[in-house]
Amino acid sequence: MPNHTAIRFGYPDTLIREYEHWVVLLRNPQVTLGSLVLCAKSEATTFSTLPFGAFVGMRTVIRDVERVLHAAFQYEKINYLMLMMVDPNVHFHVLPRYAEERSACGLTISDLGWPGAPKLDESRDLSSMERAALCTHIIGYW
Repeated sequence: MPNHTAIRFGYPDTLIREYEHWVVLLRNPQVTLGSLVLCAKSEATTFSTLPFGAFVGMRTVIRDVERVLHAAFQYEKINYLMLMMVDPNVHFHVLPRYAEERSACGLTISDLGWPGAPKLDESRDLSSMERAALCTHIIGYW
């Protein structure tokens, strides 16, 4: 059963990959092209209360995410932001970072914060067709 935070980020429509303790979701809106949400499946609302298996499994998930996003978008850096002010369950915003804009699926998105902090308030909302195309694009690299 998905938790509140996963549903808030569009689960199951934004689902990229599911693991035992985590789901990888496409982030809408996109801060940078390929922005994801790594969401714990647990009901935990603090990082320290995740089940032990979530910590162990996180290594595999992050390795997969980094490999896939690099293959799909050739990011230069990657940021993991744990911002649980609005959405209560443990999750990270995964933002590939670029010095120059990136394009895929008819979308071109610039990293407006590069080389500083990402500009979360300057993100691009996706239509349902764009979301589906970008999900399919990323899944193709898994």
